[in-house]
Amino acid sequence: MLSSRNLLREILENDRSFQLFCSIAASGEAQGGWENARIAALVPESMQDLAPKITRHGTDEDKHGRIFNALLKKRGLEPVPVPLETDYTMLLERRGIGLMHEKLRRDEPLTEHDIIVYLTHSRVTEQRASDQMAMLLACCEDDSETARAVRMISHDEDAHLAYCHEELLRLAARGHEPAIRRSLRRTALAEIVVHREVSLSVMSHMGRLLDWPAVRTVPIAAGIHVMYAYERFGAWRRMVNLTMPEQLNALGQPARSTAPVV
Repeated sequence: MLSSRNLLREILENDRSFQLFCSIAASGEAQGGWENARIAALVPESMQDLAPKITRHGTDEDKHGRIFNALLKKRGLEPVPVPLETDYTMLLERRGIGLMHEKLRRDEPLTEHDIIVYLTHSRVTEQRASDQMAMLLACCEDDSETARAVRMISHDEDAHLAYCHEELLRLAARGHEPAIRRSLRRTALAEIVVHREVSLSVMSHMGRLLDWPAVRTVPIAAGIHVMYAYERFGAWRRMVNLTMPEQLNALGQPARSTAPVV
């Protein structure tokens, strides 16, 4: 049966596809770590209370990158170059989503509006990450080592999402709600397009590595387009709603253990 779970299982069980999968994931997490570190260093004076939480966010992302690389090492594999068309972060930036790397490389303080852009970008992309980690965890339950690593990442992604909800709601209460709503909508509508493009590219690469016939790749591509249509015609709204999370101050609490997975 053709399902996301079965496809993911097949990718994880083959060394070549697993190698590309972990390399893409590790690269994305490393980019997130760098971005958060730079944002923490440039937070405006009026929002300095956020700096430790943004730093923690970046530290978590760096940890996730190390975890994916450790999973590769456990299988005796090395990271491989990430195809540009699968670079989720870069493709979002090309659409003007999030804070541009050029801005982050300058040693100039960010503005309150920049922090709103950062938090709305994180709200949307962390929703995607949380959903994907939950699906990945369901697919690797039989592999205790991989499941342990993914469970740690999934827990962190849920905490990042809770943090974004809480901080955006606080900013909305301070009068920033119109700007937050505009930024969330713009970010979500761009993200679902980029997610479709990256999904198609990743599955194309996986198909070549796993020698999938056209009778397999065509339905996969069609399914990705159907999911995009579902999100475009309403499901994107799940990525922009804001509710106070049960877990408050999620990034103000001690980090979970960073014990190696190999």
